[in-house]
Amino acid sequence: MANWHNESTDKLCEALLTLKTKEECYEFLDDVCTIKEVLEISQRLSVALLLAEKTSYNEISQQTGASTATISRVSKCFEYGAGGYKKVIEKLNGEKFER
Repeated sequence: MANWHNESTDKLCEALLTLKTKEECYEFLDDVCTIKEVLEISQRLSVALLLAEKTSYNEISQQTGASTATISRVSKCFEYGAGGYKKVIEKLNGEKFER
């Protein structure tokens, strides 16, 4: 995979870190993403939250409408990725995952 960490993505991360409220997030996402992109990202987070609860792929698909391919990709990232999903879920739920 190409190194996507660059000046532009650094600035995007910095911009995200400046947002303080849900309303600010909605405003920024509305400007920077299409509705479809936001819905796809939020669906992936929903999938990760359900994977953290050990929910079956079939149930996840029924609850979120995600394809098994999307669930599989999120699962791979959840288990073997950089740890971003787990960090966010820990912060949302106040729980720790075994590393």
